[in-house]
Amino acid sequence: MTWMFLIAAVALLYLRANRNTHDLQTKHISVSLQSSAHVPKPDDYEPMSVLHLSDLHMENLSIDAKRIVADFSDHNPDLIAITGDLLDRHKNIPKAVAYVETVMQLAPKYGTFVVFGNHDYVLSPPKLAQLKTELERLGCHVLINEHVTLNHHGQPFHIIGVDDFATRRSRLARSFQQVPDKGARLVLTHDPNIVLHMKDYPYDYLLSGHFHGGQIHWPKPYHLAKMGKLPKLNMVKGLHRVDGRPFYISEGLGQTGLNVRLRSRPEITLHTLTSSPSVAEEFRSVVAATSKETAPTLAIE
Repeated sequence: MTWMFLIAAVALLYLRANRNTHDLQTKHISVSLQSSAHVPKPDDYEPMSVLHLSDLHMENLSIDAKRIVADFSDHNPDLIAITGDLLDRHKNIPKAVAYVETVMQLAPKYGTFVVFGNHDYVLSPPKLAQLKTELERLGCHVLINEHVTLNHHGQPFHIIGVDDFATRRSRLARSFQQVPDKGARLVLTHDPNIVLHMKDYPYDYLLSGHFHGGQIHWPKPYHLAKMGKLPKLNMVKGLHRVDGRPFYISEGLGQTGLNVRLRSRPEITLHTLTSSPSVAEEFRSVVAATSKETAPTLAIE
């Protein structure tokens, strides 16, 4: 009788955990540009909105791309950022490309920017090249340790794509090579642990993913202990600072292994980089609040 009860309990837990993968969090976060050598006059910058997706994992994805388009169709994002782990298996390349193509119906002003993650690198080199080619065919900018400079209302704005840190493909010197001295800098990367090595590489904001918020975050995401130093610092999701600079860890859209989540949810976030001093104060308050949590998260609805 006991084993039947245990089987029923596990089945119910699995159903609940699977249902959580359909519970999409849509977040809105504002971060203020701070005065620096490369941004001497933050007030000269118009707000830049970035729709951030991460960890699509097409094998275990419960969120329809059309839902994202419907949820953000009125927001007119300036750009879309996808920070890695689109898929695990090459047979899902067409599915991943179609998903990105649907999201691109939001028609971001400056386009869609993609970096790869550790799961993307499970693909053989020819298949990864196929994925890259197909994304570029759609008009995506696939950044592998390189940058693109935009003209944002007359001001330079640099998108810097740093390749995956977990698989030792990050090349910071190459990524920042020839980035002009002036202009705001947004870094896109998959594994946020790279921030611990970026003291000498100035940036204004960094977007990442990789941890899935723990995915099975119950009672704590102990399994993340082997995924770098940030989990040991209780930095597995949300907004944080290292060396005085802000970075964000998305919980991602898809899942790995089983299609389940416990105390985590799929996420898509609209970030706005702004020059507003009032937003800067709000940001500092939020960071202070999240730093006190045992498993920090930021949910601005």
